[in-house]
Amino acid sequence: MTRREMLRTSGLGFGALAASWLGANADGAVRQPHGKPRAKAVIMLMQNGGPGQMDLFDPKPDLDRFDGKVHNEQVEMFQKGSEANKLLKSPFQFHERGQCGMELSEIIPAIGTVADELCLVRSMVSEHNNHTEGLVLMNTGKIFQGRPALGSWISYGLGTENRNLPAYVVLRDPAGYNTSGTLLWQNGWLPAKHRGTEINTQGTPVWNLDSPEGLDPAARKDDLKFLAELNRRHQRRYAGYSDLEARIENYELAARMQLEAADLLNLDKESEATKKLYGLDVETTKNYGLRCLMARRLVEAGVRFVQIFPPLKPQFQPWDAHTNTKTENETICGQCDLPSAALITDLKQRGLLDDTLVLWTGEFGRLPVSQNKTGRDHNRNAFSLFLAGAGFKRGHIHGSTDEVGYRVADGKLTVSDLHATILERLGLDHNRLSYFHDGGPETLTDSRVTGARVATELYA
Repeated sequence: MTRREMLRTSGLGFGALAASWLGANADGAVRQPHGKPRAKAVIMLMQNGGPGQMDLFDPKPDLDRFDGKVHNEQVEMFQKGSEANKLLKSPFQFHERGQCGMELSEIIPAIGTVADELCLVRSMVSEHNNHTEGLVLMNTGKIFQGRPALGSWISYGLGTENRNLPAYVVLRDPAGYNTSGTLLWQNGWLPAKHRGTEINTQGTPVWNLDSPEGLDPAARKDDLKFLAELNRRHQRRYAGYSDLEARIENYELAARMQLEAADLLNLDKESEATKKLYGLDVETTKNYGLRCLMARRLVEAGVRFVQIFPPLKPQFQPWDAHTNTKTENETICGQCDLPSAALITDLKQRGLLDDTLVLWTGEFGRLPVSQNKTGRDHNRNAFSLFLAGAGFKRGHIHGSTDEVGYRVADGKLTVSDLHATILERLGLDHNRLSYFHDGGPETLTDSRVTGARVATELYA
């Protein structure tokens, strides 16, 4: 036996020695979590651009009182346009919503109707003021590109409950990509099958899956069967090559998805009331509403992690209100508010909210001072997000910011804390869910460096 043959035939053994607790387990089947899960699936509504906490979720009366006054602390300005560190009041009124009395902005009235289901966190912090780094952090755990996404870790850790669909699905605007594009759903150094799969909400659900026109279904089946046999022969010849194995599995999954994915877009089974709930009857909300409805259908079908990205209009990072806090927020809220609330309402009505975690978040917040007279710049020192379902406290507010919303004052949570908490709700220990890479075990949260912890104070 040559050295090359020895390494090739024993490669699988080396891989098994290096693998984490999950072992090789490359068939995509359901895997056992570390502990008892509280949730089966996650729907992440990624609000690209940086929603302003003091304009949506975190009312600040002092901004009204001191509007136009110079703030006593020099804030970090990411871009030019600051008017001498002058405070800018919110153009929106806040009202108590739900039985819990949660104060929310007037421009998210639909989200206000589900206030009693929300666990609102007002004390999140990020690590960077740039969109790409903030987004990569929120989606992969660090600001550096090339690491596996949160959804990839969940796919790796749990597998899929539906062998005809991937564990991790991405729903973006059919017109194109938001900031950083596919960087946010890469598998990194995890096996390739754990990358987020884009499913279109218009036209063909998944590109390149349609059978050749005029081909007899029986002949197509025979073709695929013969191809599978050729693939297996090739795989036996090159045992231990994980990229080859993942490529074969992806092709086989693609073949099975031809019918399953197409059925997902068929809304004939949805009632008119459900379509109206998501705003599919209104042009303004139809785009985003369809993705939210698709997310519900996907988790019903057994998908573990669904990631929804916002509309591309009026711009590709629509929450980035640098110019006019009032008009820019009104526009994007008009598109996303109703569908976001509809998703939570629909999940609850169907008995799915208890074991589905809904996360609504941006990559960072915004500053309390003015930019370009009526806009706000980026703020990594404080932002708000909300969670719903999966045993989180309902109608609850966690943490607080200072008098103008610039810095976290109490109950600080990091992105790594958030990731550790999401994994725990799925029954996964963020310190034990690991993958051997570059000579050592890698984890999503890297808690030895980040100090990540599970935020059990958010649990009911």
